[in-house]
Amino acid sequence: MNRDADPMGRAIADYHANGVAGKLRVFSPMFEEDEIPVEVLFRKYEDMSEIEKKALDMAQGKVLDVGAGAGCHSLVLQERDMDVTAIDISPLSVETMRERGVEQVLEQDLFTLEGQFDTILILMNGMGIMGTLSNMPAFFAHMDHILAQGGQLLCDSSDISYVFEDEDGQIEYPDTDQYYGELTYQMQYKRTKGEPFPWLYIDKDTLMENAEACGYKVEILAEGEHYEYLARITKR
Repeated sequence: MNRDADPMGRAIADYHANGVAGKLRVFSPMFEEDEIPVEVLFRKYEDMSEIEKKALDMAQGKVLDVGAGAGCHSLVLQERDMDVTAIDISPLSVETMRERGVEQVLEQDLFTLEGQFDTILILMNGMGIMGTLSNMPAFFAHMDHILAQGGQLLCDSSDISYVFEDEDGQIEYPDTDQYYGELTYQMQYKRTKGEPFPWLYIDKDTLMENAEACGYKVEILAEGEHYEYLARITKR
C-alpha cells in the first residue's frame, strides 16, 4: 500500500505519536458517512468485546493476526508468551506496531503469505477481506497452504440483513444478483484518502455453506447483540 493512500495507517500513527487523532471517516454508497474512533484500535483486553476475548482465549500454538492494525490483539497474546505474527498491508500501521513493541510484524498481504500457523485470527469483521463471495474458494485454497494440520481459523463477521428491514419487520433485499453483504468502502483521514475497496459481511448460513463446499467445517462459538458472531473454522 502507498503511504500517501493509507488513511487508517496515518490515523493510527497520529494517535500513537500524540495520544489523539482526527476523524477517520468511512464512506459507502449504501450508508451515510461514518467514523471509526481511532482510540478503539488501541484498546486493552478488558475493553474488548466478548467475541474478541473468546477468540484470544482460544488461540493456541503459532498464531497469525491478520489485519492487525495497531496490534492490540497481538500485544495481548504476546503478553501471554505466545508465538504471534502480526500482518497488515498498511506500512504506517506496521511501523506503529513495531514501535509499540509487537515483536513479529510483517507488511504483508494475507493472500501471498507463506508459512504455516496453528491459529489464524481474522477479527473485527475481518472476513471482509475476501471482498466478495466469489473469492471464497481462493481464500480457502490459501488456507489449505497456511493452516497447519489440526489448526483453526477464528474469525468474526456480521449479518447485515437488518439494514433491509422495513417498518413492518419484513426484509426486502436489493433487486440485484449481488449478495447483500457485498459492500464498497472508502476511508479518509485529514487529507489522506484511500482507494475504494470491496468488503464482505457474511451471514452464518452462507459462511457454512461456502466453507463446507471447500472442505471446511464451521462452528459458531458466540453471538453478539448487533448481529455479529464468532466462528471457528477447521479442515473437515
